[in-house]
Amino acid sequence: MRETDLYPAVKRFLESQGYEVKAEVTSCDVVARRADEPPVIVELKTAFTLPLLLQGVDRLALADLVYLAVPEQARRDWAPILRLCRRLGLGLLLVNGRHVEARLDPGPYAPRPSAPRRARLLKEFQHRRGDGNEGGQTRRPVMTAYRQDALRVARALAAGPQKVATLRQDTGVARAAALLQADVYGWFAREARGVYALTEKGRAALGQFADVLASL
Repeated sequence: MRETDLYPAVKRFLESQGYEVKAEVTSCDVVARRADEPPVIVELKTAFTLPLLLQGVDRLALADLVYLAVPEQARRDWAPILRLCRRLGLGLLLVNGRHVEARLDPGPYAPRPSAPRRARLLKEFQHRRGDGNEGGQTRRPVMTAYRQDALRVARALAAGPQKVATLRQDTGVARAAALLQADVYGWFAREARGVYALTEKGRAALGQFADVLASL
């Protein structure tokens, strides 16, 4: 597929709404105008790419209404693309043969804050002790507040099996019982009712995260 294959459908789509359409006007793929209204610019690409985004942002200096047009099957998961286009004030046209769908119209970006997500962010930040991660790390699991609590419990169990109540009191981890029962990391083994021991995987974790444990 070529960019020119998208043009006929986009041209018909705009003309059906009363626009006069012309291609390749001062480096813009498509320019449309209806009477004395401000122009509409459309940039065509066979896939959603960074160069297409950069073109769209550049065209915003020429017109308030700028669309990016790509084949509908070029990308299946459009949700992140729509969020990005909305943030940049760009519209999105999806072309499928002769059919064009205006998936998103351009407009000023007005983000909707998410109180639950912000609360989770602040809660995680508050409950972490120190900074056991490096920004952009990929070689080691992220050190979350949950993992820190699990490490404190594992360190206490290194001395031998203990009761949940004792672990909760000695480590100060209020959710010790839930951590032990869920055993997300495979570090804990139930020895008896209310009594847990450390697995070999748990002992290995104490060595792997020794630097973090030193600050807990």
